[in-house]
Amino acid sequence: MDTTDIVALDRSAVLETVRIIGLAAPGDWDSPTPCADWTLRQLVEHMAGQHHGFAASAGGGGGDLSDWKELPLGADPRAGYRAAAERALDAFAGPGITEAPFLLPEIRPQGAFPGRLAIGFHFLDHVVHGWDLAAALGVPLTLPEDVVRAALPLARMVPDDERRREPGAQFRPARTPSAPAGPLEHVLTALGRHPDWTPVRDTTAETDRHLPEDTHVR
Repeated sequence: MDTTDIVALDRSAVLETVRIIGLAAPGDWDSPTPCADWTLRQLVEHMAGQHHGFAASAGGGGGDLSDWKELPLGADPRAGYRAAAERALDAFAGPGITEAPFLLPEIRPQGAFPGRLAIGFHFLDHVVHGWDLAAALGVPLTLPEDVVRAALPLARMVPDDERRREPGAQFRPARTPSAPAGPLEHVLTALGRHPDWTPVRDTTAETDRHLPEDTHVR
């Protein structure tokens, strides 16, 4: 993919997370997710914090770990997440962003990453977390296959080392995909996810789940 594609790919993945979060009913926020340490609310607050951190880094900041902390989303997590997503998408829309240096202290304490690679990390996170959200809510992930395929080389770049075994690690040791497996399963298993994960559903939340009219992100 050329240097302009990663921004479009990232936007597609982020907008899908906004769509899925818009489906959450009031009773869903304490539900489990494939990220074992996080409820749905905690996962969404982590994702919102990442949006703010990447936006800060795109603007020449982001070097302090406090820029990346989970972002409390209050009484309306859907609106708070949507605003955080908009901030990141707007930051990535600037000229020359794929050549800009990004500080990512959670990955490398010192030194910057080129923008194209940094946005690639953000893209991969939101493909995988998009699946996490969809699995937690019991709804489909509707990313185009070419978007998912673009995430696979990035997933295979993530070191599969002892850090994946540490408590709270975002990714777990790689798993063997089933045969045959589609591109999404390859992405998920490369990062230690169980593609067949399903939650114990609270069926009372199902009657409240809907797509609000205000989930549009510009």
